[in-house]
Amino acid sequence: MRYSLTAALLATSIFCLPTAARAQAMTAEEAAALRAELAALKAQVATLESRLDAATVQPVPTTAPAPTPAVPSVTAKPASAIAWKGAPEIGTADGWSFKPRGRMQLDLAAVDTPVGATGVRGGLKTEFRRIYLGVDGKIPGGFAYRVEADVANSSVELTDVYLTYGTGPLSITAGQIKPFWSLDEMTSDLFTSFLERAAFAQAFGFERRVGLSAQYKRGDLLLQAGVFGDNAEDLLDDSNNAVSLDGRVVWMPKLADAQLHLAASGHWRDPNDPAALGRYRARPFVHTTDVRLVDTGLIDVASERGVGLEGAVIAGPFHAAGEAYWHRVNRTGSADPTFFGGYAEVGMVLTPGDRRGYKDGGFDRLKPSKPITAGGIGAFELNARYDHLDLNDGGIVGGRQQAALIGLVWAPIDYIRITANYGKLWIDDARVATATGDRDYTADSFGLRTQVDF
Repeated sequence: MRYSLTAALLATSIFCLPTAARAQAMTAEEAAALRAELAALKAQVATLESRLDAATVQPVPTTAPAPTPAVPSVTAKPASAIAWKGAPEIGTADGWSFKPRGRMQLDLAAVDTPVGATGVRGGLKTEFRRIYLGVDGKIPGGFAYRVEADVANSSVELTDVYLTYGTGPLSITAGQIKPFWSLDEMTSDLFTSFLERAAFAQAFGFERRVGLSAQYKRGDLLLQAGVFGDNAEDLLDDSNNAVSLDGRVVWMPKLADAQLHLAASGHWRDPNDPAALGRYRARPFVHTTDVRLVDTGLIDVASERGVGLEGAVIAGPFHAAGEAYWHRVNRTGSADPTFFGGYAEVGMVLTPGDRRGYKDGGFDRLKPSKPITAGGIGAFELNARYDHLDLNDGGIVGGRQQAALIGLVWAPIDYIRITANYGKLWIDDARVATATGDRDYTADSFGLRTQVDF
């Protein structure tokens, strides 16, 4: 750049000389003047170049700045998102979640029996059947938890209380859960066909128990097994050392639009108490009365074994289900009775486009495609069931109960459900006799439930 600038200035000076000076030979005086003028121009150029050098910023090699230490800040945490599943569910991108949960079931029910069978305990009554309150959520690393209690009728009873770990098809659970009983029992009481479950579920003591269990699910196969003690409330008794082993195998393929369910379960329980007593009985399909028309009374129990078979299908709006369960009681010095219970059920969702839900080995929520909030009428489902319970065997006369049940379910929106049931019962060898001493008679039961969950 220096040389180009010098040449440019010299050329400019030469062209600026008088025309006459360029047209003819110069005298000695003119040559001397020209040399002086050129020398002055060179001095000016040198001065300009020095100024340019001073003004030019030389490039400085740059290096990557040292990383700034991270400063903990609330803004560095993953943003939270809130979903709505009947209640707000708060979740974060790194795997945390938290959701309150609960349900309320208010029953209006009655039992009509011959005079003397139920007395004043069989009339029309109301009851808060369940009021569950709790929370559940997830913890990063594959953990999930639930803590829930039933606070109905001024008492507190723990229901599901557990911690689960699992990042794949296998999960491990510690806490109080249902020990993988029947299809009717593993279906949440929010989604059962009738107000009360099958009579054998009541009679054979199906309840939540504290233990350690595992579940494996891959494709259409579901395996469940665990070792359990007793219900959390019963474990408050220091003398309770009961232990049980329970397992269930479920095959649940989808055949075109149909959902199939085939399952079997096995159960063994040892009370670990030589003086242990057991009692097998069932209410007449409503919970508002404490009267059990079939009842073995207290009998000694050395151990118990149970085997159950399950089958169900959902095809469009239609569903069918059936179960059979054999419960053997091993006694000391007496015959070992085997009691039996089971049911067969059919049902139809009456509103177009709706069908009964199914998930992980149990029936699931009935979701109306046109809820009343969208100008529809919700979903209606009509169900019918034959239920059988036999508590007569091995010298034990606990009675035989047969029932024909019909029920109507209305779900105006996903989380509200109204259920009405009627049942006709036939009782043989009843525990409770009529005023005339008759132990073979019929009874009628009616129930209406209003339910909300979140």
